[in-house]
Amino acid sequence: MKYPLPYAFAREHLWLLEQERDGEPAVLLGAAPDPADAGRHRDRLSALSELLRWLAPQAPREVRWVPADELAQRISAAYAGNESSAAAVVSEVQGVADLSRMMQELPAIEDLLEAADDAPIIRMLNALLTQAVRDGASDIHIEPYERHSSVRFRVDGTLREVVQPNRALHAALISRLKIMAELDISEKRLPQDGRISLRIGTRAVDVRVSTLPGAHGERAVLRLLDKSEGQLELESVGMQGEVLRRFDQLVRQPHGIILVTGPTGSGKTTTLYAALQRLDASSSNIMTVEDPIEYELPGIGQTQVNAKIDLTFAKALRAILRQDPDVIMIGEIRDFETAQIAIQASLTGHLVLATLHTNDAASAITRLADMGVEPFLLSSSLLGVLAQRLVRKTCTACGGPGCEACGHTGYAGRTGVFELLVADESLRALIHRQASEAELRECALAGGMVLMREDGQRLVQAGITTTEELLRVTRDN
Repeated sequence: MKYPLPYAFAREHLWLLEQERDGEPAVLLGAAPDPADAGRHRDRLSALSELLRWLAPQAPREVRWVPADELAQRISAAYAGNESSAAAVVSEVQGVADLSRMMQELPAIEDLLEAADDAPIIRMLNALLTQAVRDGASDIHIEPYERHSSVRFRVDGTLREVVQPNRALHAALISRLKIMAELDISEKRLPQDGRISLRIGTRAVDVRVSTLPGAHGERAVLRLLDKSEGQLELESVGMQGEVLRRFDQLVRQPHGIILVTGPTGSGKTTTLYAALQRLDASSSNIMTVEDPIEYELPGIGQTQVNAKIDLTFAKALRAILRQDPDVIMIGEIRDFETAQIAIQASLTGHLVLATLHTNDAASAITRLADMGVEPFLLSSSLLGVLAQRLVRKTCTACGGPGCEACGHTGYAGRTGVFELLVADESLRALIHRQASEAELRECALAGGMVLMREDGQRLVQAGITTTEELLRVTRDN
């Protein structure tokens, strides 16, 4: 239903007009009396008659009192679900002739649900962001072409087009995005990076913005981090059985380095967060250096790198080592300097967990050697390497053919497939003598390593995913 009360009013004064069944008068929900704040409840009662008079055309059949905390959550959920689709808003905005009005520089919106009456281009961008979060998108691509623009969402690892706005709207949309990300709207020739912090109802969302000039204008990619949706259990990311048992043993070692590898968007950081959650933060000093901080972990010291002030992974790591850490998580090993500090830290009594971009577990070892890490240091410090991918799960609503719930893709949600290499004495000897990647892989397989594709077969047999999807994500493995 269309809610007649503005969201900001409903949230501040805790009133919600809710229709339980179609065709019936709505119920007006109000916050139950709080004995500790009787004055506010009296004010609410005195305003009730005025509110009922204002609602006269849609008068509720009754007033019902609900606990304040529960009502606040119901208000956010109701208005978030009431938002128009991005396609509907774009269609409406394209009928507005006055493009200059769209270009007005208004302050950034903190809560997108409050933006119902703003300028059309702002409503359009807010609708895109709200729908992206609602659809579980990880990225939004806004791309200009000669005759039209395209907006695509990356959902469950694949891009799908959501809407094609009129080409004339593209510059205004990018300008509004730059204002929200505090970028230079006059600079259209150079790439720019920024960040937006949003709240959509009760959900805190961090948006990383990247703009890039192209032949037909600037394109923008927005990476969405929904901080309220972190699955921080190894079991919830799909780890099971022997892989879970052995990885859990590695994480509980007092020192050494554990690497998690895979391409961008394969869930490496989530796996590291889940690993840290298994440790006792109250009795140890756990610190991280990340780019960016994706989820805030209770009891853990988190530091974000900042290129603008030259706070690199290496500089942050050196500072962290002076903070008496027990466990260190490194968002990504990108260069020799960071790798060297990480290895040295793991040899001096610290447990280090880090990510690396490689296709499989064995190639992580040769990648560090290629960076310049001495083989004798790596062989002494390495505990294990976990390679992973995310496969899409078959939609439980339709079973695969495609339906409204899964966007007609046949898939909804993702889970992990893993390949765990544990460094035993045989493998350490091979690392020390700089053995080839193939030799390292053969040794790991002899020691019990299961390849990602083999690990994924259990998901296919259980009907959780399909053979086609498993082959798609493991084709380079």
